[in-house]
Amino acid sequence: MTRAVRLAVPDLVSNSYFPAIAAVELGCFREEGLTPKLELIFPNFKAFEALRAGKIDIVAAPAHVALRVFPEGEGLKLLAALAQGMFWVLVMRVKLRAKPGDVNAVRGRTIGAAPMVDLGLKHLLAEAGIDPERDVKIVGVEGMMEPGVSFGVAAAKALAEGQIDGFWANAMGAETAVRSGVGKVILDVRRGLGPAVAAHYTFSALSTSEKAIERHPDIVDRSVRAVVKAQRLLKGIPRLATDVGRKLFPPAEADVIADIIARDVAFYDAAISQDAIDGLNRFGTAMGLLKKPMAYENVVATQFQGLWRG
Repeated sequence: MTRAVRLAVPDLVSNSYFPAIAAVELGCFREEGLTPKLELIFPNFKAFEALRAGKIDIVAAPAHVALRVFPEGEGLKLLAALAQGMFWVLVMRVKLRAKPGDVNAVRGRTIGAAPMVDLGLKHLLAEAGIDPERDVKIVGVEGMMEPGVSFGVAAAKALAEGQIDGFWANAMGAETAVRSGVGKVILDVRRGLGPAVAAHYTFSALSTSEKAIERHPDIVDRSVRAVVKAQRLLKGIPRLATDVGRKLFPPAEADVIADIIARDVAFYDAAISQDAIDGLNRFGTAMGLLKKPMAYENVVATQFQGLWRG
C-alpha cells in the first residue's frame, strides 16, 4: 500500500526546485511507495506556513525563507540540498551595456525581484558597498502574485516591455530574456560571476518539520530517497527534463528546460555541508532572520545524511 505525501513548491515553471518536481513526474516517489501531491504555494514563505500548520509534509524552496516562519530554525529540519549554492542570477537590459560581473551596473536602475528572494540581492549589494535602498530601486513586477505565475518568466516579460532595467530571478527567467535578445546575465555567483561570498547565502533545499518527522519518519525517508534518485537521473540524462516540462510548463518554457538543467546538474549534490549552514547563518543574521547562528545538528536532519549519495 502506498502512502500519500504532500509536497509544496513556490515556483513551478522554474529550474529552482526542479529535482523535487522531477521526482514527482518521473515516478521516483511512486518507486518509493509514495503517492505525491504537488502543490504550488506562493509567495515562498506561505509554503513554510503550510508546513508549520501540518498542511504540507515537505517543502522545496530556498533555505533562508524557512527562517521567517520557523524563528531561529526551531522546529525546522533541512533534509537535503536540491542544488548547491545561491541560484538566482541578475539579468540586465542588453542596451544598458553592463559588463558581466559588474555589481555597480545596478546603480540608478530599477531591478525586479520577488519577496524574500530580494534579500539575496540586497545583501550582495550592501557587501559590495552599494546601498540597496538609496543607490538602486528594487521592486516587484506586474502580475507576479497571480496564481501559477513564474516570477522569472514574469520578470523577463517586464524587462522586454521596459518596465524594469533588470531582474534578479531564476535561470528560467534569465534564459527567456537572453534568448529573446533583450537581456544579458550580469551576475551568477555560484558560477563565479560576481562576489564569491554571495554563493553561500542560501540554497535550494528540501525541508520538513520536526513534527512531520515524528509523525511519519518513513514518509520523510522515502521522500529524500525519491528526490536524490531524481537528481541522479537528471545528471545522467538531462533531456528527461523535457518530459517533465511538457507535462507542467507552457510550450516555450518546456522547450528550454532541458538546456537549463544540463547546466544545473553540476550543482546537483544533496549533501548539506557545514559551509552551507555557516553561510546561511551569516546571511540570516545579517538580514535579521536570525538572532544567533544555528547549530548544524539542530537545523539539519542528520539522520538522513546517509541518503544523500543515493
